[in-house]
Amino acid sequence: MSETIKHRREYLFLYDVSFANPNGDPNDENKPRIDEETGRNIVTDVRLKRTIRDYLKDFEGLEIFVREISDEEGNIQDAKARAKDFENKAERILNECIDIRLFGGTIPIETGKNKDSSITYTGPVQFNMGQSLHKVKLEFIKGTGAFASKEGQQQKTFREEWILPYSFIAFHGVANENSAKDTGLTDEDLEYLKKGIWEGTKNLITRSKNEQMPRLLIEVVYKDGVHSHIGELHRYIKIETEKSDEEIRNTDDFVLNIDRLLEVLEEEADKIEKVLYKKDRNLKLSKDLSSDKVQFEKISF
Repeated sequence: MSETIKHRREYLFLYDVSFANPNGDPNDENKPRIDEETGRNIVTDVRLKRTIRDYLKDFEGLEIFVREISDEEGNIQDAKARAKDFENKAERILNECIDIRLFGGTIPIETGKNKDSSITYTGPVQFNMGQSLHKVKLEFIKGTGAFASKEGQQQKTFREEWILPYSFIAFHGVANENSAKDTGLTDEDLEYLKKGIWEGTKNLITRSKNEQMPRLLIEVVYKDGVHSHIGELHRYIKIETEKSDEEIRNTDDFVLNIDRLLEVLEEEADKIEKVLYKKDRNLKLSKDLSSDKVQFEKISF
């Protein structure tokens, strides 16, 4: 088995959504989550992890522990039943399931005693709550369906939903080399992680999640022996536009100012081995992703 990661990583991921719902709140009519104080859109880390899991399972053919499995009667498998698929062996789950190596999890284990136990693994890869870099506008859409609400009736069903005309969202994350020792997280796993973030977002092709596009992914790779990171990379970028926040509709409407981010990376250059990045052609930056002090390389997949 490959060795666990030796270098700490830090991630900044930016993507946008147009006329869709990036992350509905089931406790509030499934509305997009919005910070009432700032008016900014919020997306949970759970949503991003779901995107990654689905891509790795559906497109890379990798085993995923946390996924919905139903029996012939439509009953959804719980965590205990899922663990039985791996003979209740935590080591086997870690070896076979990339999502547990990445994000950790609690695994029920049968002990043969009156009370079963569980093993909790802290995920080496953790993301903060995603947040839009601007205020968003919430809109309510109501339309008619194609079919009658009941057999024999002429009145059609109505479809109601809450959407955002536009949201440009930033996620920050860290891959911890110390926690990686517990789950066996490898460099190969992190290559799959990056593909899951970028390509998984592109493949959110559902009615509520369509029109989501990855715009920028940055991975800061720290030098061997560096057990700290910059932190809060999303705070060093900002949108510059002549429009009001709520009027923004696509990447043509703004420039992403990364001046301060480049400055901070250069300030920490002695700790950084390299910075990897992937950028969408339609995203306009205030400066090129380059530096005399820090090595920048494009991510290719």
